[in-house]
Amino acid sequence: MSPMTEYRASFDASVTFSNGGDLTVHGFRVDVPSADVDEATIGALFVASLGLLMTGTVELSNVEIVAEPHKGTRGGPSDRSGRAVRPGGRLVELGHVIRAGMVTYPGLPAPEITPHLTRKASREAYAAGTEFAIDTLKLVGNTGTYLDSPYHRFAGGGDLTTIPLEGTVDLPAVVVRVTGTRASGIDVGALAAVDVRGAAVLLHTGDDARFGTPAYAEDRHFLTRAGAEWLAEQGAALVGIDAINIDDTDDRERPAHTVLLAAGIPVVEHLTGLEQLPPTGATFTAVPLRVEGFGTIPVRAFARLPG
Repeated sequence: MSPMTEYRASFDASVTFSNGGDLTVHGFRVDVPSADVDEATIGALFVASLGLLMTGTVELSNVEIVAEPHKGTRGGPSDRSGRAVRPGGRLVELGHVIRAGMVTYPGLPAPEITPHLTRKASREAYAAGTEFAIDTLKLVGNTGTYLDSPYHRFAGGGDLTTIPLEGTVDLPAVVVRVTGTRASGIDVGALAAVDVRGAAVLLHTGDDARFGTPAYAEDRHFLTRAGAEWLAEQGAALVGIDAINIDDTDDRERPAHTVLLAAGIPVVEHLTGLEQLPPTGATFTAVPLRVEGFGTIPVRAFARLPG
């Protein structure tokens, strides 16, 4: 049986960066998955091959698809380099502390913490010097740093009990830094330079500095529909963000939630402290409670830094 034909794309490209500057190349080549690949995919493969960060726009011209063996360009269909993770470093918290009365998302009720059994009242049931406190916690699932399961968006989607430990524990962490960028939407150009396969993709916007204030809802960052589709296609295991919502809250279709949760990719919102993590090499954990018929719940999100 003859080997399957492989293809490469030849093109000129002009790139602008979201933090300023530009790049122009001529006659560049990358491995592509098929002869009918579209220009958007070629552009993403180009960005990945060079490891370009914080790209704004990528414009291609003189595109030609040629039958040619793959060279193994980074991020392409024949890239088998994988991702090295070196566990053993210190643990860092990546979630907000839940307090009575805190505001997570404007318009949602704040958590209430009240006593069910006070220490004083418990003394009647126990020996001298023995006492306990049992408290009641009332909150909506979207409180603090929380995880969304598919059920949050889809009536027939899996609830919190369907989230496997393998999907939320010790995931290789890929941190995408967009702090200081001019654009609010995190698009494919900001993502294509990194290998996200099987990873927790953590979008570091810096918006968490305004958490709990009215300014948190202003000039907010979000993941675009195209960015979410790219992450789903590339096999991200989980996507998190340190902003008020992974979606543009002005877009009532909520495309990022829709695309990611339809693909079974959990979403973690309202992270904090992502500046403590390196771009790669750490692991990420955010385990939800196993609550049946529930779509969203606060998590203890944390990372282990490389050893």
